Amino acid sequence: MTRKGKECCMEKNNHITNKNKYMEPQIINVTEENRDQRLDKFLTEQMSDTTRTQIKKLILSGLVLINHKKATVHQFLKVGDVIKISEKSPLPEKEEKKKLPSTSNKKIFEKIKIVSDEPDFLIIEKPSGLLVHPTSKIETNTLVDWLLEKYPKLRNIGEDPQRPAIVHRLDKDVSGLMLIPKSQKSFDYFKRLFKLRDITKKYTALVYGEIWKDEDEITFPISRSVNKKGLFAAKPKIETPEDKKAHTIFNVIKKFKNYTLLEVQILTGRTHQIRVHMLAYGNPIVGDPIYKNKRVKLAEAERIFLHASYLSFIDLNEKKWEFTSEIPNPMTEFIKKLKTK
Repeated sequence: MTRKGKECCMEKNNHITNKNKYMEPQIINVTEENRDQRLDKFLTEQMSDTTRTQIKKLILSGLVLINHKKATVHQFLKVGDVIKISEKSPLPEKEEKKKLPSTSNKKIFEKIKIVSDEPDFLIIEKPSGLLVHPTSKIETNTLVDWLLEKYPKLRNIGEDPQRPAIVHRLDKDVSGLMLIPKSQKSFDYFKRLFKLRDITKKYTALVYGEIWKDEDEITFPISRSVNKKGLFAAKPKIETPEDKKAHTIFNVIKKFKNYTLLEVQILTGRTHQIRVHMLAYGNPIVGDPIYKNKRVKLAEAERIFLHASYLSFIDLNEKKWEFTSEIPNPMTEFIKKLKTK
């Protein structure tokens, strides 16, 4: 942002105060200096007395409007947008940071493997059963806790204090390779690469059923499930604005009796995309406790058989990196017992 832009914003924010736990009404016109900024981050930067959590709560309460419409937390700003904070908006109370309790449930940290520790980034193997970052339930012993314990400087990297340095995620029960930026510059760089799909991620998955094609693609749109709160579902076509395009491709690695081992790549980044798409395709992932076909009566597994096995990208210095990860136990032991075609 230019000096002129900063002065402009400072002048507009003279009316912001939390002295009486209220913010005065105000209107902010978005200029070129603020183009493409995310609303919650932009307002947090302009309101020095507030936290990102407070701003999010304010937006979710419908007290922030953009162009006379209720704003969303992750809305990106455009030149000409008019931000309005409603009259005497109550400022949510600041939440005290909760100290993580000292527990003995850190054995899972011993399973985290550092694959490569570079000046700009870290490559790790996340074990199954490890949550990447806390949710609204304020879970402890997450990957973020481990990262901050090993690399305290990561605390101020990223856009969300609840998930510092996290530029992409794996589901709790999914294992495999993860990229962790070690500076804000590298965070912004890798975030852009992920957005442009210039980072190649491949997964190894074991699915129920015998897939006869050697390769295929799945393009069912994905949206939140109507019947199951918090879950997602694939649809034959886009029917509502909430339905998001999703694109998954796979290649068959090996065929077994009643099972197929796949290499899977996602070309879009929807939540639970591989799991939702494989269920919709008719071949749910072995061991998935949520996205499963109740009619399948095959052997149960100890964990979901989905592993992030390949990662490739070009770094800030234009060097190409490739990382591979072998599927872990109990996946390997389970596969050894399968009968080949």
